[in-house]
Amino acid sequence: MSKVTVYTKNGCPQCDMTKVVLNGEGIEFETFNVEEDENAFDYVVNTLNLRQMPVVIVEGQEPFTGFQPDKLKALAVKC
Repeated sequence: MSKVTVYTKNGCPQCDMTKVVLNGEGIEFETFNVEEDENAFDYVVNTLNLRQMPVVIVEGQEPFTGFQPDKLKALAVKC
């Protein structure tokens, strides 16, 4: 099973919906809030060069941003 990590921020409907879909598909994931965790912010902004939330990272794949239900549901088959 691939590790899934979701980077979020407060008041982000796309972030909330991403977590809803992942939970609904039974996909386990770890969440980090970039507004509350300096290391998470630094990683997303300075290492990944991304600013749109959510950022979804699946081990072994390129990260993607925003609410993308098709990609999230496809993870259920892979994870």
